[in-house]
Amino acid sequence: MATSTTDTDTELSAVNSILGSIGQSPVTTLGVSTIDNGITAYANPEISFIYNILTEVNKDVQNEGWHFNTEQHIKISLASAGEITIPANTLRYDFHDGLNDKLYDVVTRNGKLYNLVEHTSTFEAGDYFIDAVTLYPFEDLPNAFQRYITYRSAVRAATQLVSNPQLVQLLQTQEAMTRATCMEYECDKGDNSFFGTPHESRYQSYKPYQVLSR
Repeated sequence: MATSTTDTDTELSAVNSILGSIGQSPVTTLGVSTIDNGITAYANPEISFIYNILTEVNKDVQNEGWHFNTEQHIKISLASAGEITIPANTLRYDFHDGLNDKLYDVVTRNGKLYNLVEHTSTFEAGDYFIDAVTLYPFEDLPNAFQRYITYRSAVRAATQLVSNPQLVQLLQTQEAMTRATCMEYECDKGDNSFFGTPHESRYQSYKPYQVLSR
């Protein structure tokens, strides 16, 4: 069955794009299988290598924190004193700026928030507001970011698998172009300006007064 050019990219199509960029033939499947002990195995070591690059780059890109995977001012309520567990698919998890900074300086420890000021992972009952950066599957990303991740992965694959500096340079040019598309997407969706976003003040991307309070 033919694939429409408007279809969302998949991990398979991304791997095939990377393979094509380094002069390799496409594959019809990633050849993933699960061994009895739950370990994921691949029939083709090269496909496994490229897929791992794609996975790593996907995490690297999303870890920057973009409009599509960043959510601010998430309300967390504790009915009684206890711990705040960080969701497994979360890349960053922090108290919202301005939430009594003298009492809280939180970091991630053992999958939970830990307060460096009080030296404890136990928080008093009450409402807390969280800023979170979430890791989403490749298929759920905006197309601009799928293309950027694919080309960035292709650069790494070419650098490690092919001794061709000219090819690497060409792929880096394509990577830069797709990065620019991501920045355009970010500015468009975020509705950012010098004074922040027009919707709610707590989502401001730039606060001039912070320059004076350093």
